[in-house]
Amino acid sequence: MTREPERPAHYYLAGGGIASLAAAVFLIRDADVAGEQVTIFEKEDRFGGSLDGSGDADIGYLVRGGRMFEPNFICTFDLLQSIPSRLPDGLSAKEDIFAFNRDVPGSSRCRLIRNGAKADTRLGLRLRDMRDLARLILVKEKTLDGKAIEDCFDAAFFQSNFWIMWSTMFAFQTWHSAVELARYLKRFIHLFPGFTRMEGVLRTRFNQYDSLIAPIVDWLTERGVTFATGTEIVDASLDGPGEALSVAELILDRAGRRETMPVSEHDRVFFTLGSMTANSVQGSNTAPPPAPETESAWTLWQNLAAKTPVFGRPDLFCPDVTRTRWESFTVTLKNPAFVDHMERFSGNRTGTGGLVTIADSGWMLCFVMLHQPHFRQQADGTYVFWGYGLLGDREGDFVKKPMAECSGDEILAELAGQLRLGDEADAMFCDAIVRPCMMPLITSQFMPRRAGDRPDVVPAGASNFACLGQYCEQPHDVVFTVEYSVRSAMTAVHRLAGGNPPPPVKRTDRNPIVIANALRTILAG
Repeated sequence: MTREPERPAHYYLAGGGIASLAAAVFLIRDADVAGEQVTIFEKEDRFGGSLDGSGDADIGYLVRGGRMFEPNFICTFDLLQSIPSRLPDGLSAKEDIFAFNRDVPGSSRCRLIRNGAKADTRLGLRLRDMRDLARLILVKEKTLDGKAIEDCFDAAFFQSNFWIMWSTMFAFQTWHSAVELARYLKRFIHLFPGFTRMEGVLRTRFNQYDSLIAPIVDWLTERGVTFATGTEIVDASLDGPGEALSVAELILDRAGRRETMPVSEHDRVFFTLGSMTANSVQGSNTAPPPAPETESAWTLWQNLAAKTPVFGRPDLFCPDVTRTRWESFTVTLKNPAFVDHMERFSGNRTGTGGLVTIADSGWMLCFVMLHQPHFRQQADGTYVFWGYGLLGDREGDFVKKPMAECSGDEILAELAGQLRLGDEADAMFCDAIVRPCMMPLITSQFMPRRAGDRPDVVPAGASNFACLGQYCEQPHDVVFTVEYSVRSAMTAVHRLAGGNPPPPVKRTDRNPIVIANALRTILAG
């Protein structure tokens, strides 16, 4: 009797963000998987997840946000060294990032503004603050389980320049995870000497969709990967005796129609869990963002976690959107007046200063004068800048209501008031297009957690599936970074398909020279 040939293993990836895209690259590049064996399911009609960039000169450009980079993002640059940049010079995406930062080095001359003027950036830490920071860095992580940042410092610490600059650079709130703040302090301790000037932070030449996502999608497309848009993995059937677990079936939502897809023991499934930009809603010049929808990219994680505790506790990360949300805004200008003003005001050439925080603003308003063009196909004569309000639930100083209730024009009016632009604002913002964007879950990954609240990349007993993205557990590394997602992808492919293991996290907190330089910076401030 002739035996039917066994079909090749297939690799199913849930979600089209950077974690799934990176996993697809690693499967093909490092595990010798054919592109035709890989399918990426994505609910939307575009890939990239939170690394987005869209729009045009007529409707206005939009970036919901941007993730920071730095040279020690080893997994990310391992990925990008294999991806052509789409530029005519033949550089890889990695080489283009380093070339751009050599050509356009960043060093802020205007990190803080108070009373409409450039402000002192000395850290302003007391001896007690220094002691509390040192204690947070040195204690064992398990002793911080479930604790919030505000449990580890007194109220005066949160008025220091250090906290204002740190919290707005990374989007921390006082009620966020003490564990995550401790990891951040250790992960980026080598950046302390240039911290007040935003030095050591790398930027992409264009927005992160154009610089990273589009080239990766091109690379995968050329290798035959299937991109299943309009299709979402919403659940899975699990089998397994005892503690062993395997995915036996995927439940898909394809344009509102439920389908099932069998999964064999030879297949592999990669679940991206949660989403920090899920349920984002946009406003306009004349209207604030509407109330967010309730349908969410979190459905898959919640369904899986209801079946077995190895998937962690997703509901702990999204219990109350008032504690996980903030609003960003992208402004498209049709004349250079505001750009020229900010160059004179800040002392920075456009694109070299990084984040500016208006430290005495009710909304804790921040903005970035982006390098131009910020979009690969950006129209001549247009200029794009981006901002956000870390404390947008509070009342504005010039527009007397919360940021979430403001139209785009009202957000610009608040910014103009904070910068004391006066009558010049009308000319600067004439014909400006403002696209506000409320992201109700943008800092959900920062919520206080305990061991076991996040699943391992490959949960205990899992035989044919792994977890990717910002909500799985990876020792020593930090969320809200591209590196965290890419590291999860490299780990999952290594464990399930034989790809290269991820290099260890660069522990600069163990380098005595780095520690000495950080201490010198803190004591001098």
